Amino acid sequence: MWHPIDEEQPRVGVAVAHFRAPMRSRDDAVDAHRAVERALRLGLVGMGGRLAVPPRDADEALDATCREHGLRVARRLRRFMEVPLGSVVWTLYEGTFHHGLVTGWWHHDGAEAAREVDLVHVRPCRWETATEVPDAVLASFGRGGRNFQRIRAL
Repeated sequence: MWHPIDEEQPRVGVAVAHFRAPMRSRDDAVDAHRAVERALRLGLVGMGGRLAVPPRDADEALDATCREHGLRVARRLRRFMEVPLGSVVWTLYEGTFHHGLVTGWWHHDGAEAAREVDLVHVRPCRWETATEVPDAVLASFGRGGRNFQRIRAL
């Protein structure tokens, strides 16, 4: 059975991980900008993967994601759930980069608005507009793609 690590704060002396969070649905009918706008407005970071029945916990979410979207997507969701508190996430909205600090654990957002933009797997995040963007972040977003992924060069 899967359970997140019960840490309240990042460990002292451990390098902070950085992640690319494009927050774009795999459903091409979904407007990519609306999901990012919602996340920034509500203080969330997340990924898509609508489920037929809202899960009650992480185990149900992973099981349902595996059944409905496949093992690869379930593994991506698990990695997202396991991102340490205090990690930095980066996103791009209307040509402007934003960086955020992951401040809480995964939950399923069952709101209709979340389903509409396919941003249902979320974590609390404190966002700021970036005044400087590291080259590794620019390169990560320059490659394109829809996956939440670690930026290892930082």
